[in-house]
Amino acid sequence: MLPTILLVDDEEEILDFLERILKSKYTVLKAENGKEALSKLETEAVHLVVSDVMMPEMDGFALCKIIKSNYEYSHIPVILLTAKNTIQSKVEGLELGADAYIEKPFSKEHLLAQISSLIANRNMIREYFASSPLVHIKSIAHSKADERFLETLNETIYRNIEDEELDVEKVAKIMNMSRITLYRKIKAISDLTPVELINVTRLKRAAELLAEGDYRIYEIAAMVGFSSQSNFARNFLKQFGMTPTEYMNSKQIKKV
Repeated sequence: MLPTILLVDDEEEILDFLERILKSKYTVLKAENGKEALSKLETEAVHLVVSDVMMPEMDGFALCKIIKSNYEYSHIPVILLTAKNTIQSKVEGLELGADAYIEKPFSKEHLLAQISSLIANRNMIREYFASSPLVHIKSIAHSKADERFLETLNETIYRNIEDEELDVEKVAKIMNMSRITLYRKIKAISDLTPVELINVTRLKRAAELLAEGDYRIYEIAAMVGFSSQSNFARNFLKQFGMTPTEYMNSKQIKKV
């Protein structure tokens, strides 16, 4: 599936121009102001927003502020386009959480490079988090709202980590969220399903315990919610590229 980009501008010609240069690499959605853009975000899984600043109904600054302060959307990168070239307007946009600020007129190469860079960097961070045993979940946060959400999610999983049946339904109930909202948020911010993220969290907690060296592997498997040591070992090897024993030994060697 191609990444989805939401274009927001009150000038139809600009929307059509942006769509032409983006549609070969991305799925493109269009909105004519901030309010219409928010309606799109409620129903579509958007990977990045490109928005004009000066618009009726709701301008780009207001839209950016809502996106970056709402935990459902705060993970979405925002590029602001504007004819204003004052330092004050740039500072305002960046203070509201915009990921990039591009002045009009702009080159299509510059915009394409900025979009590609933002999406690629997010993907690299996600992959590093998933493949590195001791990297904390907050590393994939892109805003304070993301951090708060991920901390609550992580604490929820940790408190119930011994429950082998822990799933998105249970986590959503504990966090007082709908299953669909939780699923969409986890998938968007981590590129993992809730089940996959729960599994990664179990394995990362196991890595912490293995590094401490105070428990046997079968004890750790039970402590993090795996039904058997062999099932735990298979999952650990698949996720981190080494067995629990190899990982534990490498940590013990470093302590010597």
